[in-house]
Order: sequence, then structure tokens, then C-alpha cells
Amino acid sequence: MATTRRTFMMTVAATGAALTAKLAMAQAKLDEKDPQAAALGYVADTTKADAKKYPKHEATQLCGNCALYQGKADDAAGNCPLFAGKQVYAKGWCSAWAKKA
Repeated sequence: MATTRRTFMMTVAATGAALTAKLAMAQAKLDEKDPQAAALGYVADTTKADAKKYPKHEATQLCGNCALYQGKADDAAGNCPLFAGKQVYAKGWCSAWAKKA
């Protein structure tokens, strides 16, 4: 019986650690220096977008009002399918911005 209980407790501990790690990873914010982010010109603050490189960028274009943004309207950050496993800032921007319907 002790072996079964010990195995159960180790399984519970390992599962808890794995879930905690997964949640922490899901909450990671996208770094502007990430290769995918850099390729798309992602910035955490839309006002800092490179106007010369992206002349069609407008200050009203935010991750939070992009069709790809998966967070709620009042969230500070949310998921974006372009950057799997990392959250983008709602006030951020990238060149893949598309107007929400």
C-alpha cells in the first residue's frame, strides 16, 4: 500500500509542476527581439512602430483591436496565433494588423 500511495503522491506532484510550468509559459509576454516578432515589426507600444519601414501604420492600430487578437477588450495582453505560446500587449502593433470586423 505504501508503494501505491508514494506513486500517487509523486504523480500528483509531477502533474502539478507540469501544469504550473504550462501556465507560466502561456503567460509569457512576447519580446520585441523574438525572431518572429522582429520579422513582423512587433512593438509593445504602437506609437513606437517604425514609420519609415511601415508607412501605412496608424496610431489607432493596436493589437487589442486587431482581428487576430484573442484577448478581451479590457485585457492588458492577450494571445495572438502568430506568436504561439506568448502574449502580445493590447497596445502593441505588428505589420500583420488587420481590422476587426
